[in-house]
Amino acid sequence: MIDTHTYIGHWGFRPLAWRTADGLLAAMDKHGIDQAWVSSASAILYRNAHTGNEELHAEVKRHGDRLVPFAVINPTYADWEYDLKVCQEEFGCRGVRLFPPYHRYTLRDEQCRDLVEAAIARNMVISVPHWVEDDRERSWLINQPGIVPVADMAALAQAHPAGRFVFHYGLGFTATPLGVRDAVNADYGLDVSRLSVFVKEELPALLASVGPERLVFGSGMPLTSVDVPLYKLEVLDVPEAVKEHIRWKSAVRLLGE
Repeated sequence: MIDTHTYIGHWGFRPLAWRTADGLLAAMDKHGIDQAWVSSASAILYRNAHTGNEELHAEVKRHGDRLVPFAVINPTYADWEYDLKVCQEEFGCRGVRLFPPYHRYTLRDEQCRDLVEAAIARNMVISVPHWVEDDRERSWLINQPGIVPVADMAALAQAHPAGRFVFHYGLGFTATPLGVRDAVNADYGLDVSRLSVFVKEELPALLASVGPERLVFGSGMPLTSVDVPLYKLEVLDVPEAVKEHIRWKSAVRLLGE
């Protein structure tokens, strides 16, 4: 089992269940998760996101077999190119995680596209959460909308066919090119954490339209619960071979291993 969407560090507005690598590893062991792609929750709100990357590296460097670091890079911040270089060359980051609402840009901005091209040139995966926490739970101190439009995610992937992308915690992919087989040339994965199994049945619809190779497991823990996506996999009425793609095979392909 590979969890493509996890965090360590601090969140500015409420305590998290853990903030260290040891805490994340304990949660992984409890839920049968072998590997996690992890970034710094602190970096989302730090004025200088790279400080969070430095803290992340100090935590995960002893656990390279299980924790895969993803850098948080803010393309509006001065000298982000240097931060990206350090994260990839010195910290061993395998991907970049983007937080447009918190860093005051959009996925369609030129600054963002420059960062994505630079990360692709370094053979890094681009990770974009649809949102970090439910807007109804957000602090009144944050007055920016917290959601990244799924249409912008699709446009980003279409604009960078050489890239590898993972889009987390989203809904409505079936209404975009990401939900249509072969409509996007880039390689990408869609995290199943918020996809409905019943009622609107977006998860079964995506399995039928783009196949299990486009679906990955992600939890968002500790900002969100790991139990919900785990339960969705449990009740999903498909062969085990299909679930294996979601559990780990799609993630391995996207990471390039």
